[in-house]
Amino acid sequence: MRILHVDNHQQRKYGQLRVSWALKLYSGLVRAGHNVLAFSDRDVARFEAPLGIRELGKKITNRRLLQTVEAFEPELIVFGHCDLIGNDTFAEIRRRHPHILLAACNNDPLFVPRNAANIARRCEIADAMFVSTGPQELKRFAGKRASLWHMPNPVDPSVENADVSLLAADDPALETDLLFCSNSRQFTERGALVSELKEKLPGDLRFHTPGLFEQPALWGRDYERKLAHSKMGLNLNRQEGYQWYSSARIAQLAGNGLLVFTHESAGFDDFMPAETLVYFRDAVTLQQQIVEFHRDDARRQHWASRCRDFFHREMNNTLYAQYIVEATTGAAFSHDYVWVQ
Repeated sequence: MRILHVDNHQQRKYGQLRVSWALKLYSGLVRAGHNVLAFSDRDVARFEAPLGIRELGKKITNRRLLQTVEAFEPELIVFGHCDLIGNDTFAEIRRRHPHILLAACNNDPLFVPRNAANIARRCEIADAMFVSTGPQELKRFAGKRASLWHMPNPVDPSVENADVSLLAADDPALETDLLFCSNSRQFTERGALVSELKEKLPGDLRFHTPGLFEQPALWGRDYERKLAHSKMGLNLNRQEGYQWYSSARIAQLAGNGLLVFTHESAGFDDFMPAETLVYFRDAVTLQQQIVEFHRDDARRQHWASRCRDFFHREMNNTLYAQYIVEATTGAAFSHDYVWVQ
């Protein structure tokens, strides 16, 4: 299938990415056998705009997308966080090419008002909307043009290619016992939980928190190296309690073989096997579980290995991409996707 993938492909980051779910989707579409062309709206806007001022390039970026559609003749357009592209442009694409299907993807949380508004707006123009929150939470967007679908956070075997579950605790390659990376401060109080853990966890447990407490955040290869040398990781979202919602870090941690601690309120046990993710309900249970797994290394390796295997087998970016294509086109599912219930 000919697919145009419109998103922020972050070309102007020049390799200093944390991990991009958009690039995972692009490579997954290619691995699934599709002919895929990437259109990076923010990069085009910078390139085309006078003096490189992105906002001045918005109008011409929309024209360039129309030009690209005319030249590439896609059968499907998959678009993500391409805020510079207006619904009127997608409507014009549909007017000129009524056979083209539109699939919208959103990997940001519903508790951010601007993001919820973006989802509602895209539901007016897309044929299908995929959101990284569970179906129960998406009912608020029903009644518009788009059908509503959950999409998980996938691993990419070429990105999440470390496996620290194979390393024993005394291996010198393991420099960190517990890792939490963050650089987001809005709509969250998780910093208080991290501070409490810092205070109460045993002194021999090496708890590293890049991006917090005036420490610099990690990007690109520095972030990848940190994951490859860490034993356990915290999957703390800015807010908890949303069905199947998680930051993309859950796949980054699990895919590299770190033992993952995540809040039980998301309900991932709906489709995750037992002895994979470690669920906590509050600061007390989280602290107890961290210490228990820190002291029982064989158990930590067992759970982390099972979780990594499951993510790579059932939640990889090739399945993820093909699911988006099949759900949008109405094709029969070619795989028993664990998140479809």
